Amino acid sequence: MGSSKPKKTPYLLFSTASNLKEAKKIAKRLIERKLAACVNIIPNLKSYFRWQGKFDQANELLLVIKTDKRLLKKVETAICELHSYTIPEVIGWQINWGSKPYFDWLTKSTS
Repeated sequence: MGSSKPKKTPYLLFSTASNLKEAKKIAKRLIERKLAACVNIIPNLKSYFRWQGKFDQANELLLVIKTDKRLLKKVETAICELHSYTIPEVIGWQINWGSKPYFDWLTKSTS
């Protein structure tokens, strides 16, 4: 099977959603538009944050999005269009190593 440094530049992005319906809508659209190869939705996230100068908290879902560097701006735009938050979280990290077959699949799924 083997592992390797990827040929393209895969990224792992995080975003949050306020409810399952919104999370599913974002995941589905990203996949349909080939902006992401996979989106995991992780429930039961408790977030604590400062919003408009005050402490706040929320029950959220975490979206873990696998995509490619060339699509980052399009993914951000799509999330902002579909999201209910004024400022949706869209943060990411470059993936530097992993399974070659997985990276090949990711590349094919976002092409």
